[in-house]
Order: sequence, then structure tokens, then C-alpha cells
Amino acid sequence: MKRTHLYASTFAAVLLLAACQSENTEESSSNQGDEAQEDTGNEPAEDNDAEENEEHQEDDDQDHSSDDHDHDHDHDHDHSHDEESQAIYDGYFEDEQIEDRDLSDWEGEWQSVYPYFINGELDEVMEHKAAESDSMTAEEYTEYYETGYETDVDNITIEDGTFTFSSDEGEWSGEYVYDGYEILTYEAGNRGVRFIFKQEEGDDEMPAYIQFSDHNIFPTKSDHFHLYWGDDRERLLDEVTNWPTYYPAHMDGNDIKQEMMAH
Repeated sequence: MKRTHLYASTFAAVLLLAACQSENTEESSSNQGDEAQEDTGNEPAEDNDAEENEEHQEDDDQDHSSDDHDHDHDHDHDHSHDEESQAIYDGYFEDEQIEDRDLSDWEGEWQSVYPYFINGELDEVMEHKAAESDSMTAEEYTEYYETGYETDVDNITIEDGTFTFSSDEGEWSGEYVYDGYEILTYEAGNRGVRFIFKQEEGDDEMPAYIQFSDHNIFPTKSDHFHLYWGDDRERLLDEVTNWPTYYPAHMDGNDIKQEMMAH
């Protein structure tokens, strides 16, 4: 408002004093608000000062926040990957996830776990399974796995497309080529994939077909596997009670026991 020149100076002084009092009042109010937020744990109000402070903090911590974001992203990715891997291991996956595999996934020297089972070195595994089960005892698991693991082929070597089976009766070899895969659905509702190899040439004692099941459904190095073999491709797919199981030849009974209990 304009008044006479006589009161101009007085009016300016009044305005200056009022502005100072208003600024002090707003600062006091802001401080009280900050204290209240700390006491109650409420999120801070989104005012212009807060946004400016956030911008400065983002500039100061840009590298750190980026690192944290990458770390969180990697952690989430690893966690998601772990969950997906476990689901596949347990037999829950989509058909689209399955890929053909080369015999090189299983190359190496392998040993049957059956001798360790027979001599009692895997008894703790059966007890461990029973402790985590609501339906089967250790004795029932022992009976189930005795049928599952049983085999007279103690050692298998896989190299350059060739299988070599070894037992107390001798050693036989054969060359095999990939013959596709088959998806099986089990009574429990989960599924498995058999990767199949067909004999091209070799000893008569070697089977016409060998089928792998190792809980994996796409190319990856296997750390153990269940094996099915015989001369009838289709009939082998019906075999779900006997699955000779092989671990790397360098592992001892305790190594195998620990690995089994980890799953």
C-alpha cells in the first residue's frame, strides 16, 4: 500500500522487522518439524529444501549409490537364479526351458554310489532324509534307495563320445550319438528330462541306449547323474525304480555323503 512520503521510511522499517520475525518463526517451525519426524519415524515431507538436499546427496554419493544398486541387483538376480535352479532340480520347469545337450556335459571318470550304500557309509543320508520327511522312515528310505542305486557297473568313463563300463566281470566300450530327450511326469506331479544317447558301434555287451537324468535341463557340466540303459528306448522311459547313480571318481564316501545331504 502506498502512503505519503512522510511515512515511507517508517513503513519500510515495519516491513523489514515483520519479515525477520516471519523468517525466525518459519525456521523454528521447521526445526520442530524435523525433531517430530525423528521422534515418530515418519518419512520427511517432500518440500523444495528436501529435494535440493537429495540432489546434493545424490551428487556426493553417486558412485556409492550406483555400487549399492549394482550389488542389490546382483543379489536379487542371484537369489532369483537360485530359486529357479532349485525349482528345476526339484522337477518344476517349463518345456521352453529345455535344451539339447552334448555328451561332453558328462565327460570324465565316474563311480557308482552303490558300494558306499552297501557298506553303510550313506546311512546318515537316509537318516537325514527321514528327519526332513513327514512320510518315510530311515528304514523305508534305505529300502527305496537300495533298489534305486543297485548296479554291477561300478565305474564309467565317458570321453570323446565313448562310454566305457567297468565291473567285476570286465570292461566294455561303445560309441554313442545324441538321440534327443524325453520329458517324464512323475506321480508326485514334478517332472524329469531324459537325455538319450544311441550306440553307433562297440562291444556287444554295451546297451543300445543310455539315458541320463541329472536334474539339469539345458547344457551344463554335471556333478552327478542317474543312468538308465538297455536295448529298448521306450521301455527304458518306464523305468523309474532303478536308477544307478554316479559321482566323480575322485570323491570318497564322505564327500558323496556331504554332497547328498546338501540337497
